[in-house]
Amino acid sequence: MSITPSDPLLHPASGASVRSVTDPFHGDLLEVSMGPHHPSTHGVFRMMVTLDGETVVKLKPVFGYLHRNHEKLGENTTYLASMPYTDRLDYLCSMTNNWAYALAVEKLAGQPVPERAEYVRLVLAELTRLLNHTCLAGFLLQDCGCSGTPLMYAFREREKLLDLFESLSGSRMMCNYQRFGGCRIDPSPAWFDRVRAVVAEFPRFLDEFETLITGNEIMMARTQGVGCLTPQLGVSAGITGPMLRAAGVDYDIRKVDGYGLYPRYKFRVPLGAHGDTYDRYMIRVLEMRESLGLLEQALKDIPGGPIMDPKAKLRGLRPKAGEAYGRIEGPKGEIGFYLISDGTPKPYRYRVRPPSFINLTVLEDLCLGHSIADAVIILGSIDIVLGEVDR
Repeated sequence: MSITPSDPLLHPASGASVRSVTDPFHGDLLEVSMGPHHPSTHGVFRMMVTLDGETVVKLKPVFGYLHRNHEKLGENTTYLASMPYTDRLDYLCSMTNNWAYALAVEKLAGQPVPERAEYVRLVLAELTRLLNHTCLAGFLLQDCGCSGTPLMYAFREREKLLDLFESLSGSRMMCNYQRFGGCRIDPSPAWFDRVRAVVAEFPRFLDEFETLITGNEIMMARTQGVGCLTPQLGVSAGITGPMLRAAGVDYDIRKVDGYGLYPRYKFRVPLGAHGDTYDRYMIRVLEMRESLGLLEQALKDIPGGPIMDPKAKLRGLRPKAGEAYGRIEGPKGEIGFYLISDGTPKPYRYRVRPPSFINLTVLEDLCLGHSIADAVIILGSIDIVLGEVDR
């Protein structure tokens, strides 16, 4: 069942994407290439799936089709010039990508952040969590075969959140908003009023969505007991975020590190009991409700003051020689940036810790023994963005 570089499966344009193979343990099997251009792979991603009938007996994820040399670019440009590139890792979560990178540089340079900027960063991070989880819920139902309607319900709410980002940063998705020592633009009182209006309306959408989906017997039949992740495998594989918490592991960097202003506010960390696809869906729904609670608390006491440290140096920044790792609890898990400075305007080493890539490494473990149709749903529940996987 080995695949050589000259195999036509690696070059779908020049050969078939399905072939028969023989295995001494399973007999005649079918090897299917799903991707790299496939509507169920959520981007330019490929799964080499070996099937016994319709049951998955082997699955090999193939990465790299969207590689853009992100880390080497970061080592050949200034600290500030790398900020827009972070938008293009997980393009659903540019605000949290910005924050993680800014945090790493601020640790490296010893740069303080004004309190008002910390409030704004928290608000934007939780809005991003709402945006990401809303899209995940919509696409997961699409993968289950509920074509169109659930996704449009989710995209209706997504548009409201993207409108907020656009009115603040000038861009809906590639926001390039954070800076070392604060934020690029000070939000107006009218912008905060718009945020409060969206937050006040959002529970209605969640109630509506859950009424339609959460207790739906088809949804439960397709997701309960499917793609179970054990706590032991999750921890040993370095899984983070909703995937790990769905397996019952209480690990949230907002609580563990207490970065930003999170220690000031009360919020729960929802945990699952089974680690299956249904739990991964429910954890995201519950996290959205917790994000709404955080936003309601933060929006009550936004302080005045500067949005940027007036002493912050952006252009020509030369941190002292040293190293720093900045990480936050992104919507998909731990997003982190590791930087080494040699005292020049460019990092000596620039490394990204992407949650999508690491969470995807257990895909085969989750899919073995399930049907090929279940593999599509399991992949969707991991919640990947290929810009972050391949970098």
